[in-house]
Amino acid sequence: MTTWVPQSCTLPTAEQPLRVAEFDALFTERLIGTSRPDRLRLELVLTGGKGVEETVRELVARESGCCSFFTFTLHPGPEQIRLDVVVDGAHEAVLDALHERAAAAAGRDVP
Repeated sequence: MTTWVPQSCTLPTAEQPLRVAEFDALFTERLIGTSRPDRLRLELVLTGGKGVEETVRELVARESGCCSFFTFTLHPGPEQIRLDVVVDGAHEAVLDALHERAAAAAGRDVP
């Protein structure tokens, strides 16, 4: 099911599939690349467009509220948005699972 949602997440269980679906939709519609500069950092490259930056900002703000171990940094550009996702060492497996889920939703293999 939602392998990247850890037990430490404070989002109510009933709402977790909805949040995962929001991320899946974002990845399916907008993800054009991923990279792992190091084991605790994931870079996601998304296509830009009208309202995309605001949507991403709102989504990661809500995710930070329930999963405080994530640090999201948004780097908007005119045609692309880079989203950096950083975790602490205790949550490396969560980042691995998020990376795999993002790649799968976008129809890509994990590099």
